[in-house]
Amino acid sequence: MKFLSLITLVLLVVSCNKNGVSKKPLKTELDSVSYAIGMDVAKNVKKSFDDEFDNDLFIQGFLNASDSTDIMIEETKAQQLVRAYFQKKQQEEMAKRQEEAKVNKEEGDKFLAENKSKDGVVTTESGLQYIVLKEGTGPKPAATDKVKLHYHGTLIDGTVFDSSVDKGEPITLGANQFIKGFTEGLLLMPVGSKYKLFIPSDIGYGANPRPGGAIKPNSALIFDVELLEIVK
Repeated sequence: MKFLSLITLVLLVVSCNKNGVSKKPLKTELDSVSYAIGMDVAKNVKKSFDDEFDNDLFIQGFLNASDSTDIMIEETKAQQLVRAYFQKKQQEEMAKRQEEAKVNKEEGDKFLAENKSKDGVVTTESGLQYIVLKEGTGPKPAATDKVKLHYHGTLIDGTVFDSSVDKGEPITLGANQFIKGFTEGLLLMPVGSKYKLFIPSDIGYGANPRPGGAIKPNSALIFDVELLEIVK
């Protein structure tokens, strides 16, 4: 409710500005803080409401509550309405994510089932699939080793989500610091090798990838990996 009160103030100011009130300059530190809070709340409003938001009714409610006149919804009922609305939005978003995760899992499983029978594809006990693009002659890393490598990661539809190749700079990291399927494939590779890894979601990022990224829940992943050296 405190958050919604801040929204009310911001929208009221916005409405007043549209009706001809001149913009105020930022003269003091508090002026700047006030403006910054307005920017932050406005950003959250955009995130919170997908549907068209009625600014006029919002401001009407603010003014009615301010002078306690012409109130159309009792205060307790108003709070219940707001809570119910956001609970419903949260449930809808959760259902949407679950459905998306289900579809991603089905598409990934179908892709891997078809990919399994292609020439050169090897499948391990965990479900990891790989193709040897180039077999190196150096030693294989242990899980405790630090390795230097290039990688190019895509979704099964070809969408690139991360690539040291595109960045033009290999990475150096512990062999056991990658997702499970990536580490498993890496430990099979002699230095100098280049493999293509096909990683099921359950040994990838599973249902909880990094929020906001290109990898969606239960996505199967593809990596081209080139092991450059074991770093001593």
